Amino acid sequence: MSSLPSSLPPTRSTTSTSTPTKPDTFPFPPTHSFPPFYTLQPTLLTLHSQLTKWSILIQRYHAHHHLYRLHLPTALSSPLFHNTTIHKRLSLSALVQIIEYMSKPEKDGGGGQSAEWIYSGGKSGEKTEACIWWRRPEEWAEVIAAWVEHTGQKGVVLTFYELVNGEAVQGEEWAGMEEQVLARCLAGLVKRGKAQVFGEEGEKGVKFF
Repeated sequence: MSSLPSSLPPTRSTTSTSTPTKPDTFPFPPTHSFPPFYTLQPTLLTLHSQLTKWSILIQRYHAHHHLYRLHLPTALSSPLFHNTTIHKRLSLSALVQIIEYMSKPEKDGGGGQSAEWIYSGGKSGEKTEACIWWRRPEEWAEVIAAWVEHTGQKGVVLTFYELVNGEAVQGEEWAGMEEQVLARCLAGLVKRGKAQVFGEEGEKGVKFF
């Protein structure tokens, strides 16, 4: 059995980031057209409210477009962070602060670990990419496991490709998920003995129990 990562490896491309491949149909809230929203405020109470609103907006945007990774420098040009109508764009430093907030537990004053940094050079690497958990990894695992049971495929080895790109999963919420993200989601099931992963990177399969 191959081991699963407790954190996400660096991506080899910027697909599945906050740049939708189709025209943007996301219904932005009124705050998205409010110029001060793009500058993080110095007052703590106001800043916390602002960070919370950005966190919710980022999660909803990613859920709407079924996106899982956020490449920060690239995303700054997307409609999510650049409102061309009012000529306002979020800065990279502000976005880093927002993702940092999202990555922390609520008990520590954060956004409920709704984001997870992807370090390109270990924990000391630059913070340029993150996974956006509009569903927590353990929630994704339970949803996928329920689908496997419903379709009678417990005990059957399924390739990662089948689980995210196969014909049978088209229309499911996780269809199109990157295989590295899937591995992160399945890690909890593996630890609890409810799944086993086989194979090497790019050729992995999983069996659910």
